[in-house]
Amino acid sequence: MPDTLAKLMRGVQECLTEEELKAKLEDSRKDHRPLRVKLGIDATGPDIHLGFAVPLRKLRDFQDAGHTAVLIVGDFTAMIGDPSGRSKTRLPLSREEVERNMTRYERQLFRILDRKRTEVRFNSEWSEPLGTQGVLKLLGKYTVSQILQREDFSRRLAEGNPVFLHELLYPIFQAYDSVAVKADVELGGYDQRLNLIVGRELQREFGQPAQVIMMMPLLEGLSGGAKMSKSYDNYVGIEEEPREMFGKLMSIPDTLLEQYFELAGLADEAKLAEVRERLASGENPRDLKAEMARMVVTLYHSKDAARDAEAEFAKVFAQGGVPDEMPEIVVDPGIKLVEVICRNGLAPSKAEAKRLIKQGAVSVDGERVADIDQALSLNSTVVLRVGKRRFVRLIPG
Repeated sequence: MPDTLAKLMRGVQECLTEEELKAKLEDSRKDHRPLRVKLGIDATGPDIHLGFAVPLRKLRDFQDAGHTAVLIVGDFTAMIGDPSGRSKTRLPLSREEVERNMTRYERQLFRILDRKRTEVRFNSEWSEPLGTQGVLKLLGKYTVSQILQREDFSRRLAEGNPVFLHELLYPIFQAYDSVAVKADVELGGYDQRLNLIVGRELQREFGQPAQVIMMMPLLEGLSGGAKMSKSYDNYVGIEEEPREMFGKLMSIPDTLLEQYFELAGLADEAKLAEVRERLASGENPRDLKAEMARMVVTLYHSKDAARDAEAEFAKVFAQGGVPDEMPEIVVDPGIKLVEVICRNGLAPSKAEAKRLIKQGAVSVDGERVADIDQALSLNSTVVLRVGKRRFVRLIPG
């Protein structure tokens, strides 16, 4: 049991409380009853990224110890929108959007989790049947002052930004999920701390043993500062192509190296100590980034894929070459380059495409494009490069 506890606690930023977790594990062993370990899924997009993989990996640790993962899909709470860390109201999702995202989510989830020990639940199952009377009874378990203690709410109010009534309900309904599934443990990122605590307190109000809450550190996004998030478009999806994944990981600031080794590459303490020592000795961070990127790509693809991705990266970025493989696009004569870039997802908007051209980040067959209104009149196939990593082959139509 000590070894199990140590493994489960490894990498956890805060646990409320470790003593309670130890007691629950002991009771589980004596009663031959697996713990129910809850993790909420915010299905706001179709990709699971390396940041969300951090609590998923911890959930897998519990499964490997014989316990049950309870994944809560927030189809009901998505219609409210999680306000955690938000400076403004988050746009809600429809149930159709959540269900559509979950179709792809499930395939990705079980690249990390053990399907046999996973229970997937949608929180509309218990939240919708509450009705008016049930909702009022639920809301009577918590006070407005408790909810307004949240830093994100208090900051928005202090700045004169609105906090809408429906946002105050999110922590309550999210907490009610723990009551509904009788969670023994709940996992989450550290930014979810107050939501997790509400769940712990609400269980007591309903006469249930309080769940242990285990908060994982937040993996910073590719440019540093903000956490990795689909909303900030600073993420690496676990199903991204090896070459794209490798290239993105090579772009992180040097200051994030240790964090990425630990949280994305699953490096152990000995490896982290080695990384710190090599950085202190003045080793080129680029070499360490390549090693970290190989670890991550191997984790989600294979050693061969990581080796090929590194070779491709060296060819394109270190030697100034172009990839051997890239998408091919047939273009009509006279079409503006901005249109080609935007229509094919090489930039999110025409404004962004024009900005990239102005910055010198767009080239055709190695020649930078300077004119934002340039039209294409191709006599032969050319290679279009947008930014550092996006290449397509343009074929005259």
